[in-house]
Amino acid sequence: MEWITAENVIAVVTALLGVFVSAGVVAYERFMQRGRRLGYRVQLNTPLRDGAETVGDLTVRDGEVGSTGGSTLVLLRIENDGLRDIYHGDYERSDDFEGLRVTFDDKTVQAVVATVPRDFGRVKRNLEADPGLRKEGNAVLMPKVSLTRKQYFKLLVLLSGPVAPDEIELTGTLKETDIHRNQSRSVDDRTPTFSPAARNIVLALTACVVTLATIIVRTETPPPIGCARGTLTVTGSTAFAPVVRELAKKYEKDCDGSTVVVDAHGSTAGIRELAAVGATSGKGSTAMIALSDGRKPGGFPQLRESMVAVSLFALVLNDEIPLTSLTLDEVRRLYRGDITNWKQIPGGPDRPVLLVSRDTNSGTREVFQRRVLDRNEPANSSLDCETKDDPAAPVVRCELGSTEQVLSTVARLPGAIGYTELRAGSGLKGLHRVAIDGRVPSVDEIGESTYPYREIEYAYTWGQPPADSLTSSFLTYLSRGSGQDVIRTHGHLPCATPKGLRICGEG
Repeated sequence: MEWITAENVIAVVTALLGVFVSAGVVAYERFMQRGRRLGYRVQLNTPLRDGAETVGDLTVRDGEVGSTGGSTLVLLRIENDGLRDIYHGDYERSDDFEGLRVTFDDKTVQAVVATVPRDFGRVKRNLEADPGLRKEGNAVLMPKVSLTRKQYFKLLVLLSGPVAPDEIELTGTLKETDIHRNQSRSVDDRTPTFSPAARNIVLALTACVVTLATIIVRTETPPPIGCARGTLTVTGSTAFAPVVRELAKKYEKDCDGSTVVVDAHGSTAGIRELAAVGATSGKGSTAMIALSDGRKPGGFPQLRESMVAVSLFALVLNDEIPLTSLTLDEVRRLYRGDITNWKQIPGGPDRPVLLVSRDTNSGTREVFQRRVLDRNEPANSSLDCETKDDPAAPVVRCELGSTEQVLSTVARLPGAIGYTELRAGSGLKGLHRVAIDGRVPSVDEIGESTYPYREIEYAYTWGQPPADSLTSSFLTYLSRGSGQDVIRTHGHLPCATPKGLRICGEG
């Protein structure tokens, strides 16, 4: 199904995650948090000196509980901090006295007293019921105490020695009740604006919204809304073919039932092929696109053009020639046959010049002649690119049918020079790019640089293709979204970008 795409799946999963998080928090608040909870915290833990010791309204003197030297006074608060009340029936073993127990590690409990707020009369009666509050070794035993929500009482305990807060533990016979240690707050502590549950749900939902917004506004990969089925042939420029091959694979992956065949034989050859196929198809749609380095030649009025990208091209030299820059005048003299040996250029070695060119169907060659040489290249004088077949020719010059053939030949033959689209001439062994008048080809500087060897890449169709056709769909895919990223990766500037619009508008 066409709607099942990576973007749609992520969007649906994210939305469902937001719903589940909301439902989960509500369920937690309503069911789990509404269980019985009994909390306790240490509010005072202070050692006593010999003699009289006063803590609040309580004074402890020697002789009342024995010497207080080395003793510790602990104030413990026990509270119902859940959402359900606690009653006698919530305790196990109804015939047993003990309901709660506080232990103090290995310290002996010397004395204990309970304090209860005036409004909590039932709590006070529970603690005073026979046999009441009592001590036993290192523990304080309490009867079953009923505590409604937010009710509490305090125990003031005198111990035989110091005790750490984490050595104090409250246990009980309450059924299905969470007994836990609370964090003590000072009077300066503020109650948080949001509860932990509310804060967590806000953070989770915010993350979901941000994720969905990112998916919606992203432009790198457009949803395959305009997908079309069928078979499309893309022909023309060999320099732009690597871009189209990569995009063809992406389109076929995004759009089921589509096949895009890339069959590039040169810009001029592609224009002629499109015109021939279109003429035989009559008024019907022609599932073919021809890509051309520069505008089509005259004589093809039925072809409709679309500007796709600004393409950069480069001169490449065999590594045996250590030159990294040529002047525009030197390039023109090389291709006129005025320079036949590299030693005629400052810094050049004693090697004959070998010109490796493209055939007459090449748009790369057409751009080179129009933008750099300002004239046509000289006649072909060699078949093997090494020796002259025409003894009268001033320099060896051969013609090859593809960019790949030019690059491999220049890399193989010392003294060879050729031309290629920008990305194809990078990272190859045996050759290097050459600047023109010190200016190097750069996509980032294409708007400010006067580098001459560049041209607009055009896509031609037979008339205006129907909006729902594979031809129209792939043209859109080529110039927008993923197409722009791939075009940039291959060293071209998309016409649909702000900088590209300005340069493509200048022609």
